[in-house]
Order: sequence, then structure tokens, then C-alpha cells
Amino acid sequence: MPQRLLGSAGFRFGIAYAALFSTSALALALFLWWSTAGLMERQTDDAINADSLGLSERYREGGTVALLETINQRLVGNIDHDAIYLLVDPAMHPITGNLERWPSGVAMDQAWIERPLERDGRRSLARVHQFELAGGYHLLIGRDVQVRSDMRHLLTDALFWAAAIAVALGMVGAWAVRGLLGIAMAEISVIAGAIGAGDLTRRVRVTGRGDEFDLLAETINDMLDRIAQLMDGVRQVSNAIAHDLRTPIARARARLEDAATHATGEADLRAALERAQADLDGITALFQSLLRIAEIEAGARRAAFAAFDLAPMLLDLVDFYGAVAEDHEVLLEPIIPLRLEMFGDRDMMQQAVANLLDNAVKFAPPGTLVRLSATQDNGFVRIVVADQGPGIPEEDRVRATERFFRGETARSTPGSGLGLALVQAVATLHGGTLRLEDADPGLSVALMLPFRASDVDRTPSQESKRISPA
Repeated sequence: MPQRLLGSAGFRFGIAYAALFSTSALALALFLWWSTAGLMERQTDDAINADSLGLSERYREGGTVALLETINQRLVGNIDHDAIYLLVDPAMHPITGNLERWPSGVAMDQAWIERPLERDGRRSLARVHQFELAGGYHLLIGRDVQVRSDMRHLLTDALFWAAAIAVALGMVGAWAVRGLLGIAMAEISVIAGAIGAGDLTRRVRVTGRGDEFDLLAETINDMLDRIAQLMDGVRQVSNAIAHDLRTPIARARARLEDAATHATGEADLRAALERAQADLDGITALFQSLLRIAEIEAGARRAAFAAFDLAPMLLDLVDFYGAVAEDHEVLLEPIIPLRLEMFGDRDMMQQAVANLLDNAVKFAPPGTLVRLSATQDNGFVRIVVADQGPGIPEEDRVRATERFFRGETARSTPGSGLGLALVQAVATLHGGTLRLEDADPGLSVALMLPFRASDVDRTPSQESKRISPA
């Protein structure tokens, strides 16, 4: 049990709190003691010094007679009855004062002395200072500090008990801190245990106070939401891969089996092998696309980032897809400036724009227009590919960048549903966003990318995440 208690973070925080609280209380008590007791002692010394200066002045002006008169006047006027005066001759015989004899133990070479004295038939504590006068006379000036000593002892006792109470309160506070931390962390431990057991629906309760525990709870809940999304994405991808691979594999097997059974010559076998090879090439391309997306999302290509001119690369893509657009009886119109500087991976940008152009040309009806435009403004490069095809319904745009997602209008066309997912991965890696908007008619896909190296690592806006999540 002691080892478990010492290993508790709440116990350590509580002990740290108790130590800080007790140290602060003790430091305050010592300061109060020093300021109070020290002040009384300084006041006593100042009074004795003032007395000595006044009597010395009177002695220089009027000699022994004036000194005797002044001492007697001060004794009469001492209302508190705490003043001590004694004037003795060179033979140490008392001349005047309120002491019967020179105190024993008070040597001539001592300046300040605090010792018990017999005065007026009672024993008390006095603080005295002796002075040597001309002619061998000696003057003893002091104050009765018995009351001050009693008060100092009383103050010391009070501060001792106050320190003990402070330590006790610190321990109580430490126990309270440990309990509060234990309560706050217990729920998180229970939720973490449930998540580890496979229940991804549990969330940490947010009290609404807006304190650090609420911030921690919100962070943990966001993390759990992201984990749930990733797990759901893994299930969807697994299902999609199984669905997309089943057809080409079954088709390749059927063709090979048919060729093995019914082929009449080498030509039939070769044709069957070529068709099976094409099916297997499609499967290989599917896995290559998945690996490419995973590589981009992991940031493995960030080391290849560099400044480059985007305009020539876009013009090359226009030349390439211009021929494909002519085959589909579609007009490809570029609106590209002469120079378009940006910072990123040129190959990835080329593949992302190529995917957008391929989708636009593939879905655009004959006789329509596909427009590729690029602008640079407010620190961003904006690349827009717009077509006049069937577009994507608004309810499907949120899921359009998910892997293997294919809407109703795309199910009859060839493809794997990974094109927009790859474009989204490239946009996220470059610190940009991907927007899918209605072109009325058709679809407008806008790729927003920062063209400065310092902006590449920034987080996309929440609005962009909502419109087109990765």
C-alpha cells in the first residue's frame, strides 16, 4: 500500500502542494517574527542611543551637576518605569540612578549587554549600554525589556503553533488535491479501458467549466472521434478492396480456366493470357494507388519539396489531355498565367491535377467544355477544374474524397474511386484544401495551395475540413 501510494501522481502533486503551502506559511511566519521582534529591539536601541546623546551633550555643557539634574528629571518623567540610569565615580560608587550598584558581569569594554538585573526589589531583564565619561566617571543607560522578552516568547509560541497548523492544513489540502485528481483521472482511466476493450462509443464527460480538465476531455474526445473515423475508414477500405478485387480476380480465373478447357491453339491461349494480364494489371494499379495515397498521407515525400514554376507543368497536362478530350469530343480550355510560382512536390502536383482533368474529361458529355484555370492571390495558388457533366449531388460531396467512394453517376464508368482521395491527400500534405462546388451544370473542383514554404505546414480551416474531409 505505501509503495502504491508513493507511485500515485495525485499523491506526488498533493505532497508538492503541501510542501509549497507549508514553506510559504513558514516563510511568512519567520518574516512576521523578524519584523515584530526586530522592530521592538531596534526601537529599544534607538531610545538608548538618543538618551546617551542627550546626556553626553548635557555633560559637556554643564558637567557632573547638569548630568545629575538631567538624569533625575528623566527618572521622574519616565511614566513606563522602564528607563535604567546609573552614574558611578571612578571607584564605582553610585552617584545617582535607579540601580543600587553597578551590575555584576557588565565589563567596561562591552557595548551592548542584555542580562537579568535586580531593580526596585524585583528581578527583570534589561538591555544596557555603558559609557565612559571624563574624569573616570561611568554612565550606564538602558531599558527594562522584560515585557518585550515575554512578548517575544509569546509571539514565538504563536508562530510555532501557526506553522504547525499550516503544515496540517497543507496535508489536508494535499489529500484534497489527490482526491480531486483521482476523481478527474478515474473517469479517463475507465474510458480508456473501455476503448481498449473495443467500445469506441465511450467519451469523456465535459463539465462545461472550461478548465484544464475540460480541455483535456475535449482533446481526448477529438482523438477518439478521429480513431473511430479511421477505424470506420479501415473497414470501408477493406470492404471496398474485397469488392473491387473480387470481380477482376474472378474474371481472370474464369478466362484462364476457359482457355485451359476450350482453347484450340496458341492464339487462343495468348489472347486469354493477355486478358488475364490486363485484369491483374488493374489490380496492381489499384494497390499502387493505395500505396501512393498512404505514402503521401505519411508525409514521406515532404523532403522533395522545392520551389518551382507551376505554369509549364499545367500547360504540359493541357497538351496531353487535349488529345484525350478531342477523342471524347470535349473542348479543353486553359486559363493559365505565364508564371505561377509555388513550393511543393512537382510530381505529386502533376498527378493531382492529372486526376482532376481525367475525371472532368471522362464525365463531360460530348460537345461540352472543360476549363482548367490557375491564379495566385493572397498567398495561395488556386487551381480550378470545371466541367459541364452530371456533377456530384450535394449529399455525396462530403464523401467524394473517401477511398473507393463512387456515386450513382460514376458506377457505370471505369475507375476505382481513388482519384479524389489522392488529390485530397496531396492538398493536405501541402497545407491546402480541396473544395467541390456546383458549376451549374457540372462540377467545379478547386485546389487551394499556399505558395510560400512557411505556409505549407499550416492547418486547413475547419470549414474546408467540413466540405471535403480527407
